[in-house]
Amino acid sequence: MRRFGKEIVKFGIVGGSGVGVNFLVFNLLLHGLGAGPMTSTVLASSVAICTNYLGFRFFAYRDRSARSKRQIVLFFVFSGAGVAVESALFSLAYHGFGMDGPIGSNIAKALSIVLASAFRFLVYRTWVFQRDVHRR
Repeated sequence: MRRFGKEIVKFGIVGGSGVGVNFLVFNLLLHGLGAGPMTSTVLASSVAICTNYLGFRFFAYRDRSARSKRQIVLFFVFSGAGVAVESALFSLAYHGFGMDGPIGSNIAKALSIVLASAFRFLVYRTWVFQRDVHRR
């Protein structure tokens, strides 16, 4: 249980920095440069995924099996699925519930990130950064 608690804290640190990157890029694109809402959310999530990979690989899950092509492919496949989940939820809130102003769009983004992060946590720890059974 203690190891699981540490894992959640490390996931939260990396994820929190990724959320910061996600919001920064999202707001820069949508409210600063006038990009469309879906373009902004997808690009922001994609940039955050790239920074998160480094954090997960070298901090949160550094004790897990060594980096492999399989791990990298799985990370980006599941991250892409996470972006799809996050984008669908964002679209529902932004377009479906009229959360399209500066505050509403950020609330929609926050809710979509939280829900998609639960999905990411489960798939990253289960399939991407598997524990090496030979190491403890």
